[in-house]
Amino acid sequence: MTTSTGDVIGSEPVRRVMGHFVTGVTVVSALDGERPLGITVNALSSVSLDPPLVMVALDRRRFLTPIVRASGRYAVNVLSEDQQAMSDCFAGAPVEPGRDAFCGATWHSGATGLPLIDGAIATLECTVVQTFSAGDHDLFIGRVDVIANTEHHPMPLLYYRRRYLRIERAASANVEGKPER
Repeated sequence: MTTSTGDVIGSEPVRRVMGHFVTGVTVVSALDGERPLGITVNALSSVSLDPPLVMVALDRRRFLTPIVRASGRYAVNVLSEDQQAMSDCFAGAPVEPGRDAFCGATWHSGATGLPLIDGAIATLECTVVQTFSAGDHDLFIGRVDVIANTEHHPMPLLYYRRRYLRIERAASANVEGKPER
C-alpha cells in the first residue's frame, strides 16, 4: 500500500509500516516518591556519544510521562529474551502482579537511586537535559550518568511486527567501508 503526498495517513498504517523496523525492548523506570514505576518502551535511541545522550519517547497519556517530567530522571533497562513476560506486564497486560506492583520484578537502586531491574542485560541511569513535544509523545533527551552491562548475557528481547522476535541463529560480520575513528 502506498499513499501519495498530501494524503492524511492514519496511525494504524504507520504502526504497521514502522513494525517492520526491528527494535530492542526496554523498560523505562522512575521513582514516584519511593515507589518504582516502569513502562515498556521500544522508542530508545542514542543521540550523542560526547556528551553521552539518549532519547526515550513516552506517550503523554501514559502515567510515567509526568513522573519523568517532574523528577527529571529516568532509567532504561534493556531486557533479555527471557524477560518477555516482564515486557508484557510493563506494557499493561492484565497479569498479576501488575504494573502497580512493579510487575513483581526484583530490582535494586542504581548509583543515582533509580530502580534497575535485576537481570536486565544493560542499564542506563539518565538525567533529562531537554524535552521536546512531538505529536502525542514527549521526547526526553537524557544525559547518561551511569551505565552497566554484563559481558556474558542472554540474547536481547526483540520486537518486530507486533510480535517478539528471538534470535535463533546469528552470524556477525565486520562493518565494511570507512573504519571507525
